[in-house]
Amino acid sequence: MKVALDSRPASEPNGLGRYSRCLLDALRETAAPNDEVLGVNRPSKAIRSRLPDVFHTPWIDGAMLHSPCPMVVTVHDLSVHARRSEHLRGGLRTRMRPLALQRAASVIVPSEAVADDAVRHMRLDRGRVVVIPEAADPSMRRRGAAEIAQVRATYRLPERYLVWVGGLQHPDPDKHLAKLASTPRELPLVLVGATRPWAHELPSVTLTGRVPDEHLAAIYSGAHALVVSSAKEGFGLPAVEALACGTPVVACEGPALREVLDERATFVPSGDMRRLIDAAQAARRPAPPPLTWTWLDAARSTWEVYADAHHAPRAATRPRRRRNAGRGPSIGPTPGGLGAR
Repeated sequence: MKVALDSRPASEPNGLGRYSRCLLDALRETAAPNDEVLGVNRPSKAIRSRLPDVFHTPWIDGAMLHSPCPMVVTVHDLSVHARRSEHLRGGLRTRMRPLALQRAASVIVPSEAVADDAVRHMRLDRGRVVVIPEAADPSMRRRGAAEIAQVRATYRLPERYLVWVGGLQHPDPDKHLAKLASTPRELPLVLVGATRPWAHELPSVTLTGRVPDEHLAAIYSGAHALVVSSAKEGFGLPAVEALACGTPVVACEGPALREVLDERATFVPSGDMRRLIDAAQAARRPAPPPLTWTWLDAARSTWEVYADAHHAPRAATRPRRRRNAGRGPSIGPTPGGLGAR
């Protein structure tokens, strides 16, 4: 079986990029002798020239309205798409995403919480939504004192600190970062992630910018605790990575985080930054054991999804088109995809 994997997000400095890179490597490692996975940067052109058995896009923006082969889409989080204001502000591309997902042979999500959102907000058939958890990259492991000290010096970090990890390119009200930064605390707060100018206006925090994986593992390892300020996570990969590095996790209560972490994290009420900081400062080591699920496990489950998509009848993967019936122009297939560049 030949699979074309949309590799455009692989260079992104966020969880989407990590998912794309880790999954592609694990798929290649777990492929059967007659299986092949191709990373493609121009999906529309690559699919039509090579005609793979299955096309997999690891982000919702890459979903095609009309794929010439069975399509699998990974959806990481639908909290933004659940807001009516986002649909009103979005253009045609945003409004067509539910239709593109409905035409997918399978939709992969990282948690049951996202599966529920996919059914509710995207009107997907639950039978075509498959939960495959994500995992910590193998590089995310506890680092020694010398390595931690070296990375602390590189980024001018204090000896004891709390850490938050995520994207800082755009303000997100669900992350409560302004409130988190302004909450009084005894331990310094370090924010790790690619930034834009707005993030530098946050008070009393240390920004590291984007860091390589080996440095991130050392930052996790040296932190007193990881704080997760958003309750609307689709999975909570930084929390899984922190546990893999032996660091306690304190998070705001949310369906996906509770599902993934459960007893491995300390939870506080959603939106309560005061209690989040207090609980993080009171965290004690050793941290609970990390999750045992790996990217190789995820890849094996993903190969099963590909096999099902390849053998599924095409008529079952695409809704029947309606006739125009005189109500204006119908929206037909497009040669690219919602995420075509």
